[in-house]
Amino acid sequence: MVNTSTPALLKATAISKQFPGVKALRNVDFEVYPGEVIGLVGENGAGKSTLMKILSGVYSFDTGSIEFRGQLYRPHSPAEAQTLGISTIYQELALIPYLTVAENIFLNREPRLRLTPGLIDYSRMNRQAATLLAQLGTQIDVTRQLKLLPIAAQQMVEIAKAISRSAQLIIMDEPTSSLASNDIHTLFALIKRLKERNIAIIFIGHRMEEVLGIADRIIVMRDGERVGTLPISEASEEQIIRLMVGRKVELYPKQPTEITTPVLEVRHLSDGDYIDDVNFEVRHGEIVGMAGLIGAGRTEVARMIFGADPKKNGQVLIDGVEQKINTPMQAVRAGIGFIPEDRKLQGLVLGMDVKENTTLAILKWISSWFGWIRSDKQSALADDYRRRLGIQTPGLWQITRNLSGGNQQKVVLAKWLCMHPKLLILDEPTRGIDIGAKAEVHGLMTQLAAQGMGILMISSELPEIMGMSDRVLVMCRGHITGEFTREQLQQPHAQEEIIASATQFSTIASIT
Repeated sequence: MVNTSTPALLKATAISKQFPGVKALRNVDFEVYPGEVIGLVGENGAGKSTLMKILSGVYSFDTGSIEFRGQLYRPHSPAEAQTLGISTIYQELALIPYLTVAENIFLNREPRLRLTPGLIDYSRMNRQAATLLAQLGTQIDVTRQLKLLPIAAQQMVEIAKAISRSAQLIIMDEPTSSLASNDIHTLFALIKRLKERNIAIIFIGHRMEEVLGIADRIIVMRDGERVGTLPISEASEEQIIRLMVGRKVELYPKQPTEITTPVLEVRHLSDGDYIDDVNFEVRHGEIVGMAGLIGAGRTEVARMIFGADPKKNGQVLIDGVEQKINTPMQAVRAGIGFIPEDRKLQGLVLGMDVKENTTLAILKWISSWFGWIRSDKQSALADDYRRRLGIQTPGLWQITRNLSGGNQQKVVLAKWLCMHPKLLILDEPTRGIDIGAKAEVHGLMTQLAAQGMGILMISSELPEIMGMSDRVLVMCRGHITGEFTREQLQQPHAQEEIIASATQFSTIASIT
């Protein structure tokens, strides 16, 4: 148990920060004790990231004060923060894929040969890197290129890099978002070892079960203010969510809908390598969930249906008519919308504004005979979907990269809803967004199904799969290994049966 009677390792008092038109933080107090894991939660836009960027030297604060290890603390850069003992591990890891593990750990701090100081002492660097990783309880070949390692191992390298700088406080921003469940267990074991070394952790997460499983204390933020603090012994998911959003939230608002004829039929789909003889259908008004381990082939199937990846064999039918789909443009013409897993890389043009991103898929429909975009139509459509989806933005002119994750996801949704698709494919639709935005996306899915749209939802969260699906397909190593109706999903051992199907050809016994 963390001793909160001892002096705090870090103490922030009445921190405020304002950006043009936005009061990001209002008189926020924040404290972390040595060896403590703080779970920091809040909706996107609550101020969590701004506060952490202040602590890590990215932003300066307007008013207030911060003490770290008993000294006034106001770093002017992330490098200065790291030197003082605060390191941040971001969701997108700050590593160089073409360097070795050891080179990444000691980047710009490589040990030098004593007799020829201009040259790197690779032997000593590799030994020190191996020692650091061994102290963290992991064995990784420090001479391998980073790009050859799985994401979980790369995350361990990032943590070793922080430890090599003698970090006393490590900020972890959504560290589990790209990890499978067995990798999450490994990360949590590592966090416990860091605690034993009296290193403090700030764990920012949207998955409540993870925050409750690793934190000693939970701090909740809303609208730029700290609105609650809960010792883990008194915290519950319902209590945290109520503090976060200020209201009761229904996460899985699934309602019965009229399910009619097949909108999508997939027959004998294969890529000639991993995906083999996949057959299924999605009907009008139906939400079909696709479950499985990371790497099971779910995204590959979705991308082949959408024409983003080539298929070797198989047919795709829309409303009973076979479609020739070899490109995403042909999929769009057939009435298919696709929200990809990586919204920033594949779903949006981050440098464009909300209006431009919203209408990207329908430019031909809002352009004149001469190819000029009709700005009146573009603005009207974008504003209509901004209101319908509740996109929080100062205006349609806002650059999309400046929106929160949840609002970015809504912009991607708006882009495809503009074209009125018959079938909407959602790949990890709520990854990296907060509880409130997640509930809104779920509510929207229910509305779209009620209007007769067919929805294929890929998700690595079993509660989401089981809560939102009319039917669940399970994949393992490129094959469909199980199918469950809504009635079967309500049975006591449904989760165990889904996991069994997801691991039918695998030695891994769990699913994210």
